Amino acid sequence: MDFQFEETAKGGRYSKVMPNGEEARLTYVKAGPGHIIADHTFVPVPYRGEGVAEAMVERLVSDARASGNRITPTCWFVADEFKRKHPAWDDVLMK
Repeated sequence: MDFQFEETAKGGRYSKVMPNGEEARLTYVKAGPGHIIADHTFVPVPYRGEGVAEAMVERLVSDARASGNRITPTCWFVADEFKRKHPAWDDVLMK
């Protein structure tokens, strides 16, 4: 699944415009060098349960690995995905 990615000095976001024009998104804030906080995930109601949010979290984890970042999940959905993927994602989980 392809997502748009935008990064600023303060954080970043992954997004995808869904067929009905609404946007699915995952956002994070930078907490310091090598540390990001995944703080929000949203998927429009008609597209929930189709794996969109899961794919955004997987992309976040992949990008964090590639850039050497660690993630603190404050978004309940991202936190649940980390619990589900334990221990495979422990290398990018900020403890």
